[in-house]
Amino acid sequence: MFTNDRTRMRKVFTDAWRKHQEKLPMEPLEQVVANILQQHPEYHKLMSDPEAALDQDFTPEGGQSNPFLHLSMHIAIQEQLSTDRPAGIARLYRQITQQVGDPHEAEHQIMECLAQMLWESQRANRMPDEKGYLDTLKALVH
Repeated sequence: MFTNDRTRMRKVFTDAWRKHQEKLPMEPLEQVVANILQQHPEYHKLMSDPEAALDQDFTPEGGQSNPFLHLSMHIAIQEQLSTDRPAGIARLYRQITQQVGDPHEAEHQIMECLAQMLWESQRANRMPDEKGYLDTLKALVH
């Protein structure tokens, strides 16, 4: 999945969704993708049409969010949680989940913080600030 080739990366998502729909065996990463996609019915039609999904541009100017970026951020967050990296994120996730009452919504709140950290890092041409990221997550917990 780790590639700079947009089409190949997107194909991981459409193939995982097709395999899920057809009840075919899946690799562990495909299972993760399919599980996340199940929680996003707004993307089912797109993922069921690989030709459209692979070629479509999603631009903020067009008022579109990129579903592949959104889904990839879910994968990144789940990886962070499984390794507790940055240290303490798993505990903060549990607290946020308890507060909002929904694990998926907790991931969406974390995603906003992750996106901000990545944007700031890219803009400043520096490594992501894990401490700052954790601080923004702590601010979500009341």
